[in-house]
Amino acid sequence: MAVSRKVGKAVVRNRIKRLLREFFRLHADLLPPQTDVVAIAKKHAGGAALTLERVAAELAPLLRRGMRRH
Repeated sequence: MAVSRKVGKAVVRNRIKRLLREFFRLHADLLPPQTDVVAIAKKHAGGAALTLERVAAELAPLLRRGMRRH
């Protein structure tokens, strides 16, 4: 995981990385084996309002759509 310094200070970047790791751990069944995923956090991604539910709401549909293409 890599999150740009533009997103925020180390505490914010680490929180985003933890949330992304947890999301992909919980949704590993949506990914085919040997798949690489690149997730880029935008500048406004940090903040107290970011939760695992919000991450899942944004990323799960993208993973499902990607799975239909395979």
